[in-house]
Amino acid sequence: MSRAILTINAGSSSIKFALYALDTGIARHPFLSGQIDGIGAAAKLVVKNTDGERIAENPLPEGVKHAEALAALLSWLEAHPQNSRRIAAVGHRVVHGGELYSQPVRLNAAAVTALEQFIVLAPLHQPHNLNGIKALAERLPGVPQIACFDTAFHRTQPALAQLFAIPRALTAEGVRRYGFHGLSYEYIARVLPEYTAKAEGRVIVAHLGNGASMCAMVNRRSQTSSMGFTAIDGLMMGTRTGALDPGVILYLLQSKGMDAKALEKLLYKESGLLGVSGISQDMRTLLASDKAEANEAVDLFCYRIVREIGALAACIGGIDALVFTGGIGEHADEVRKRVCSRLQWLGVDFDESANSSKSVRISRADSKTEVLVIPTDEEWMIAQHTQDLI
Repeated sequence: MSRAILTINAGSSSIKFALYALDTGIARHPFLSGQIDGIGAAAKLVVKNTDGERIAENPLPEGVKHAEALAALLSWLEAHPQNSRRIAAVGHRVVHGGELYSQPVRLNAAAVTALEQFIVLAPLHQPHNLNGIKALAERLPGVPQIACFDTAFHRTQPALAQLFAIPRALTAEGVRRYGFHGLSYEYIARVLPEYTAKAEGRVIVAHLGNGASMCAMVNRRSQTSSMGFTAIDGLMMGTRTGALDPGVILYLLQSKGMDAKALEKLLYKESGLLGVSGISQDMRTLLASDKAEANEAVDLFCYRIVREIGALAACIGGIDALVFTGGIGEHADEVRKRVCSRLQWLGVDFDESANSSKSVRISRADSKTEVLVIPTDEEWMIAQHTQDLI
């Protein structure tokens, strides 16, 4: 039987997965992929073939947990005739590797224990990543499991870019800027030479989705990023605040009587596009709306991107290319238009026709700063790392 690599991205209520053929190398596209939504409630397993067509949509028992959901996935894979490949290894997206891990790592009990110390740094992500690892260790004993970290790509940043202006004792305890979405940025860095001769120059990448951040690269290595200690920092997001004056937190604690739980809910779940618009966290819904609040939310989202581009460009001494990626970055031409129309001062000569026609290059041929739209592929990046470590 031929072999395959399974990639897993376990969230709080969903699990995304993909299966890649492992022959002489990793296939460019998975032959099966999908997700399990509604974990803990009314869960459903959806499986797609290599063309993105749904080939299964199976309800799971009410209240199913991560371990049971993964068991259902493996049972489906074992029983389905389209999957004739043995799982040779599993690659996991793990949000936080702290200062310990600047590269993917093959997991053992000691490594899992080490990763548990970062739960406090990423409480909404890390526990679920680890749940997936533990569940598959029981279900697939002896099969290598690889952790690929969202923070690892940013460990190349200069020491100054990773510091906060806080007492040194806190910095020594790990309170520093880490950066996230590293697997997406690493993928863009890897494929960038295929799209531009400026790949080794000063490149700013905007990963825009429900979670959004930006990264400034030189020689395809991270120099600084908009996200810091947590995945709340930086850009405005679907339901997250982005950068916020710490005084606002003090005000909410002291004057509004909010506790840590209420603040966590506000910062992560009730703000961003949803909070400003009062309508939706979905950019598509807001762009289709004629309400002033929806337009203001979109404008603020774009304004924050422009402001962050200016800050990142200052840190790396200019900009040679700007890359849009992620769900919003790849598909919302109106967002790209609103951002690029404010960047003439940075050498962007925006091509509106190319932008609306979904071209890869959306700047004019003589634009000093190239602007590109490149689809990201975190799952392939995980599969590639997994192959390298086995």
